[in-house]
Amino acid sequence: MIGTVLVANRGEIACRIFRTCRELGIRTVAVHSDADANALHARVADATVRLPGAAPAETYLRADLIVKAAVASGADAVHPGYGFLSENADFARAVLDAGLVWIGPPPEAIEAMASKTRAKELMGLAPLREVGAADLPVLVKAAAGGGGRGMRVVRRLEDLSAALEGARAEAASAFGDGEVFVEPYVEDGRHVEVQILADAHGTVWALGTRDCSLQRRHQKVIEEAPAPGLSEGLAEEVCALAVRAARAVDYVGAGTVEFLVADGKAHFLEMNTRLQVEHPVTEAVYDLDLVAEQIRIAEGHTLPNDPPRARGHAVEARLYAEDPAHDWTPQTGTLHRLTVPDVRLDTGYGDGDPIGVHYDPMLAKAIAHAPTRAEAIRKLASALERAQIHGPTTNRDLLVNSLRHKEFTTARMDTGFYDRHLPELTRCGMGDPHAPLAAALADAHNRSRFGGWRNVPSQPQTKRYAMAGEEHEVRYRHTRQGLTADGVRVVHADAGLVVLEVEGVQRKFEVSRYGDELYVNTTALKALPRFPDPTAQHAPGSLLAPMPGTVVRVAEGLAEGAAVEAGQPLLWLEAMKMEHKITAPLTGTLRALRVVPGKQVTVDELLAVVEPT
Repeated sequence: MIGTVLVANRGEIACRIFRTCRELGIRTVAVHSDADANALHARVADATVRLPGAAPAETYLRADLIVKAAVASGADAVHPGYGFLSENADFARAVLDAGLVWIGPPPEAIEAMASKTRAKELMGLAPLREVGAADLPVLVKAAAGGGGRGMRVVRRLEDLSAALEGARAEAASAFGDGEVFVEPYVEDGRHVEVQILADAHGTVWALGTRDCSLQRRHQKVIEEAPAPGLSEGLAEEVCALAVRAARAVDYVGAGTVEFLVADGKAHFLEMNTRLQVEHPVTEAVYDLDLVAEQIRIAEGHTLPNDPPRARGHAVEARLYAEDPAHDWTPQTGTLHRLTVPDVRLDTGYGDGDPIGVHYDPMLAKAIAHAPTRAEAIRKLASALERAQIHGPTTNRDLLVNSLRHKEFTTARMDTGFYDRHLPELTRCGMGDPHAPLAAALADAHNRSRFGGWRNVPSQPQTKRYAMAGEEHEVRYRHTRQGLTADGVRVVHADAGLVVLEVEGVQRKFEVSRYGDELYVNTTALKALPRFPDPTAQHAPGSLLAPMPGTVVRVAEGLAEGAAVEAGQPLLWLEAMKMEHKITAPLTGTLRALRVVPGKQVTVDELLAVVEPT
């Protein structure tokens, strides 16, 4: 029986594994980088071990340090989570060689399937050895790892070399392995996968299908189980292929076999020899705890011959700190509050935690389960719409709009969904028109010694706020009856709650303030000074860093005085383990270039200036 588990990971998945361990009566050990010293996964574990020396982005790739931490902490088992070293056979061997239990598949199975090139060969397929014009478009893909890192779509032969270089660099940074391969790119297919669970005694379960077609940058955004719209024959076929793949490598534990479905046919993609980010939708449908099953299998338990029966439908949405409307740019800052009502929420953040630049920007996963697909979608969309997310920009509105899009609700989506619909899904709403007034009244009550009441009525007071990219000015008065505003009856106003009556309808507004940032229900505002700061202005054509990060490269031959075209790549930033292309904002002349490769930049730091011609 396992007594103590060290999780060789961080964030949401470490917290999720710890939750199951506590339910099973198993002690927990967290490892952490210096950047994660006060992260939620480190706070909730029974014991923690600092991983010394390595840079934050590399810390969780140090197998030697993690094994040493497991031995020193008295752990008798290691769970790898997903990402990082979860599909590294050498790490699995190191854990076993140290006399510890490995909560995962045998190293030989990892070797056979964790490399996508070897997995394809095992399934009778092979990547492209040479690429010609007839093969386009193609996909450059990291041989190890996943999550969309180390992947590039190439549509022109002249772009292949740069795509290979960028994918290798990104894969090496994320997984410690820069091997990449090239395969045909199937456009507008559906991403369908099968959850596998196998014990060491020959029993293999195929726990139905999942659909993960809604993706950005080849990373999944919304997932569901079972995959809707598959014919019974095709669903049975992919499940049978998944079981065959597992048996071919004597698989043990939880794993996922992924397919691209197009024109009624299933094309094998890869087998992930680990737990998947989207495993909660399968747990909901089959009423299982897959982490608990992983632990029991590692202890030698035998699975029943038949898996449990599926019930209902589940949908998961990944909440990211990113701006989908601006090339999915990651966001940093303080997450002041995160609550999503009435659904399961798996997160690695607590209120007040910082969102840094070193790791993936996923904040949480929200999972809804219901008797039918339509009910599960409605439940999740409503929960996200009502969620309190106070902090950096997130993809919340994109998720809600995606879940309600007709192409998704009718199960006609594919992997090109965001390529087709991103502008309409990210069109900025105006926010609640009464939010600025509610914010002003709450602030006025908070600042007044008498809670907004005055013996002598005041002159009209003015407040300015930025909301949805526009400035809003509101006016109110202090009176003997309290705070008043034209056209609206103020039923109640205090620092945290304002009740307004408009045309006979009373509405409640919860107000939270963090410095100049305000949140009124789900509307974000920024308090503006009475007079703008002239020093905060930048010259037209200024290119500012959209995030903190490192300049990894500058376009070849780029120098001050060069002519540039709007949209032309100028330089690349690395942040949160991914490269982000920075392009010219307009056509003109590069008048200033303020960075070189290797330079660390902060958000809004001046990178370059392009003068219009």
